[in-house]
Amino acid sequence: MTEPSPQKQKNRKNQLNKGIQDFGKYSGMAFQMLVIIAVMTWLGVKLDKVLGLSVPVFTVILSLLGVFAGIYTAIKDFIKH
Repeated sequence: MTEPSPQKQKNRKNQLNKGIQDFGKYSGMAFQMLVIIAVMTWLGVKLDKVLGLSVPVFTVILSLLGVFAGIYTAIKDFIKH
């Protein structure tokens, strides 16, 4: 049985490194989206409590705004890289 050539070993290592880098990049983007949505929703809940609203108006508005902001940020980062 023959061993793979040094070039093939180098190519496999480069592919593995690229896969790890891609995983880090995309999981970072997902975490960033999650944080944006969570913070905006938390602010909406707090604002509804402070204002004493019985209907969670700001929770709904800010959580949707957070979703759109998260998607915008992810798309912007995706296009940049």
